[in-house]
Amino acid sequence: MTDLTDPTTHPTTRPAPAPAAHPPAAAELAAALRAGLPEDAVLTDPDVTGGYARDMASFCAAGAPAAVVLPRTVEQVQHVLRTCSALRVPVVPQGARTGLSGAANATDGCVVLSLVKMDRILEINPVDRIAVVEPGVVNAALSRAVAEQGLYYPPDPSSWEQCTIGGNIGTASGGLCCVKYGVTAEYVLGLDVVLADGRLLRTGRRTAKGVAGYDLTRLFVGSEGSLGVVVGAVLALRPAPPAQLVLAAEFPTTAAACDAVCRIMAGGHVPSLLELMDRTTLRAVNAATHMGLPESTEALLLAAFDTPDPAPDLAAVGELCRAAGATEVVPAEDAAESDLLLQARRAALPALEAVRGAIMVDDVCVPRSRLAEMVDGTAAIAATYGLTIGVVAHAGDGNTHPSVCYDAADPDESRRARESFDAIMGLGLELGGTITGEHGVGVLKREWLARELGPVGVELHRGIKQVFDPLGILNPGKLF
Repeated sequence: MTDLTDPTTHPTTRPAPAPAAHPPAAAELAAALRAGLPEDAVLTDPDVTGGYARDMASFCAAGAPAAVVLPRTVEQVQHVLRTCSALRVPVVPQGARTGLSGAANATDGCVVLSLVKMDRILEINPVDRIAVVEPGVVNAALSRAVAEQGLYYPPDPSSWEQCTIGGNIGTASGGLCCVKYGVTAEYVLGLDVVLADGRLLRTGRRTAKGVAGYDLTRLFVGSEGSLGVVVGAVLALRPAPPAQLVLAAEFPTTAAACDAVCRIMAGGHVPSLLELMDRTTLRAVNAATHMGLPESTEALLLAAFDTPDPAPDLAAVGELCRAAGATEVVPAEDAAESDLLLQARRAALPALEAVRGAIMVDDVCVPRSRLAEMVDGTAAIAATYGLTIGVVAHAGDGNTHPSVCYDAADPDESRRARESFDAIMGLGLELGGTITGEHGVGVLKREWLARELGPVGVELHRGIKQVFDPLGILNPGKLF
């Protein structure tokens, strides 16, 4: 069998070409940027620009930006791209920098293009069921705004109170509700994109249907700023569902919990949420929040329904959990109790980070039928490397988030953390999965993307990149 952790057996990524043989002087670049931007929109003080150097990913190199720009209009973004194209300066688009793959990390001498000031909700249309937004709109702000009109924007990453719609589009993010409602890509109907040379491209449409031409909209979703800069989006909305009720089921083994997931999905049930937390995660959440979650169980499964009458669905799922070996099955009595359980799930990653001071969050998605092998295999990897690895998962769609806890000040522990991270990704590919279900590739998984795509896939990706960004200035060094 081919060793998926051995880089000599797979095509590796080649380094991104330097956009400029002779980069412009800092003063020349700043002057050129300020020619089309307000004075306060161009930041050059290293003490300030350094704060924009990286996202939340571990083990990802970050350079020193020459400047950070904070445009407020499409025309200002176009000016930045025209300027950087003329001067051959790399551009790194950024949202809220909540990403976990290094996709927003600066490169030396780049212009960081922060889009957080473009934060207007331009339109909410209840008849067409769309919202038109700028990229800096925070996910939670959009969700609350459309809820006031009886509508619902389903994608809800765990960082939804901070992450932006532009960042969600760049990484094709998901969230807790994906099992029923799908991921960001399924809600992006159209985009306004500024290309590397400053031209404005409009893709997609406002209509519910439309198949004219290639689907360029889907091409940009998940491209991590490597093909163009999203400056506007038309998003599909749904009618607001009833408040969901959650059922919590405790299991003596993670394999039993995964068996329950398979039974639920095979039974034709459509939960609005189906999440798994292992014992390590439960203990970490209790330590951080004092919520009193059960620590004696090996896995906790949360299942929710947002139907008008969720009681029959919860009862049926409860029976399936008992058949799979659940020791306790407790449905929430009301929406408040349900929200408390969901708060515990959303608290998982920061709680795990507190265990050793740092975490590497993996993002391996496998077929649901192989979820138990993924979770148990991760436990074996944790034992092999002598590390604490907590697993939370969007179990309904097979998307696991093994989180490697480590002490960043300990070189040996950091080395083992990185090696265990790679072993987990290798396991995911062996099980027929993918290296990322929603976090993106960025810097962290560049070599693994090449292994997953294969040489033909990498060649075609590079060809597409060449069409959109012939000078290679857009987010160089990311993806491949």
